[in-house]
Amino acid sequence: MSILLYDIVDSVTCHKCPKEEWPDEEKVKCIPKIYDFLSYEKEILTSIFLGIVVSLSAVTLIILIIFIYYWDTPIVKANNRTVSFILLVSILLNFLSVFFFLGRPVDITCLLRQTSFGVFFSIGVSSVLAKTITVCIAFKASKPGSILVKWISLNVSNYVVLVCSSVQVLICVIWLLVSPPYVEFDHHSYPGKISIQCNEGSVIAFYSMLAYMGFLAAVSFVLAFMVRTLPDNFNEAKYITFSMLVFCSVWIAMIPAYLSTKGKYMVAVEIFAILTSSAGILGCIFLPKIYVLLFEPNLNSRRAVLEKKQ
Repeated sequence: MSILLYDIVDSVTCHKCPKEEWPDEEKVKCIPKIYDFLSYEKEILTSIFLGIVVSLSAVTLIILIIFIYYWDTPIVKANNRTVSFILLVSILLNFLSVFFFLGRPVDITCLLRQTSFGVFFSIGVSSVLAKTITVCIAFKASKPGSILVKWISLNVSNYVVLVCSSVQVLICVIWLLVSPPYVEFDHHSYPGKISIQCNEGSVIAFYSMLAYMGFLAAVSFVLAFMVRTLPDNFNEAKYITFSMLVFCSVWIAMIPAYLSTKGKYMVAVEIFAILTSSAGILGCIFLPKIYVLLFEPNLNSRRAVLEKKQ
């Protein structure tokens, strides 16, 4: 709402300040409004997010290097190591996608921030789903006369990752073609400030992207929960259950917080959800393996796996 401003003190003639300006304390002249966004120079919150992103990205890279070093060991090979590497890379890209949310929004970052986050996350959740399906097939195929034995040799998990992530890519492409996000200047939410933010363009497309990602996570959680009591040699079922529980909890809690905030704080809520859910998947699925690789090398052998199976 524009505020009336007197041209001269005690004058009966007045005019409105332009929408880019705001009256001073005496209300005798117009002064420029402050541009409000997650600035690299002025926002402590941005510095905190940068530190977290750099730290988590470094941890992910270290885990990736350790997995490459132990490439041919049973722990790394268990439950499709190709999918494990895809998942690690997608988690790293999730962390790095936060940079699209920081700084002054421009057209290119508005186009990329939600779509890149949606695609990278869907690849990650699809990888978790593929791991869960692998656990299920491996357990069923171990039974005599099972018809699922042939599915193991067909690399079903790779096709799951490809198909499930392709659906999200299709959603994002349609979104960008029909109603792409753009930069928006909000003059009214905060007095004396102009909030620079990204308008998502199509709200339906945005929530379709989130809904599809949630669907993949829910399916992964249900399947992993059903097979969580399998023997440890079919590892990861319990870890996947915990990771998807963290993932779903974070995003369910994020939605009301996201809808109740505006401007840079709305962006901060989404960044927090991205970092927390990605870190949850990384910690729940990979840290137990890293512990075995580094501190319990005697368990990282075929003999140990067979003994545990017996």
